[in-house]
Amino acid sequence: MATDCLFRDDAYLKDCGATVKDVTDQGVVLDRTVFYAVSGGQPADRGILVTANGSETPVAGVVYVDAAKSEIAHVVDGAARPEIGEPVTARIDWATRYARMRMHTALHLLSAALPYAVTGGSVGDAEGRLDFDIPDAGLDKDAITAKLAEMIAADAEVRARWISDEELAANPGLVKTMSVKPPMGTGRVRLIEIVGLDLQPCGGTHVRRTSEIGAVRVTQIEKKGKLNRRVRIAFA
Repeated sequence: MATDCLFRDDAYLKDCGATVKDVTDQGVVLDRTVFYAVSGGQPADRGILVTANGSETPVAGVVYVDAAKSEIAHVVDGAARPEIGEPVTARIDWATRYARMRMHTALHLLSAALPYAVTGGSVGDAEGRLDFDIPDAGLDKDAITAKLAEMIAADAEVRARWISDEELAANPGLVKTMSVKPPMGTGRVRLIEIVGLDLQPCGGTHVRRTSEIGAVRVTQIEKKGKLNRRVRIAFA
C-alpha cells in the first residue's frame, strides 16, 4: 500500500498521526506522513517520530522506496526505532520546511521571469538556484530582482491540482525542466499554478500566496557553459 503523502495536498501540516507499516534498512515506513522526501532539487524534511509513550526518534532524512514515488521511508538516527504496527506522531521541523516552501515558490517565479528551459536547480533554506539553457544571454541581476519583487507583491494565489499522464503528454510545453522529469506512471501528475504567472508540474511544497515569499534578490549569475547560465537567489 502506498504512503499517503499528506504534504502534497496541504504543505502547512506540521504533524500527523500515523502507523508504522514496516521497518527496513532504508528506514521507517508509515501509512501516512507529512515528511517531504528528497526529490526535484528540494531536500528532505527533518523532524521526529514520537511514540505513544512520548519517546522521540530523530528523522535525519526521507527517501522514496520505489521509482514511482509511492512509498516513503523515514531515515532515523540511533537504535531506537518504533515497531511495526505501532502508532506514532510524525512531526517536521516547521521553520526549515516553511523557508523551503517560500524559496521553492520563488524559484517558480524565477522560471517565469526567465522563460527558458531549466537544466537544473536546488532549493535551500535561505538561497536557491536555477540553471537555464540560454545562448549568449545578457542577464541583469537588478532587472531580474525587480521582476521577482513585482510578482511577489502581486500576492498571486498558488494552487495545486492534478492532471492525468495523458493530459501532460498532450501538453509537453508544461514541463520546463530538462534534467528532472515529473513522475509519471501512477496515472496522474501534480501541477502547481501561480495564478496569472506560472504553471508547471511539481511535487514540491509551496506557499499559498506569493506575498508569503518575502523579499528576494538575485545574488549571482554564473556562466556554467556555452549554453548554461546559473542564476542564484537569496532572501533579502
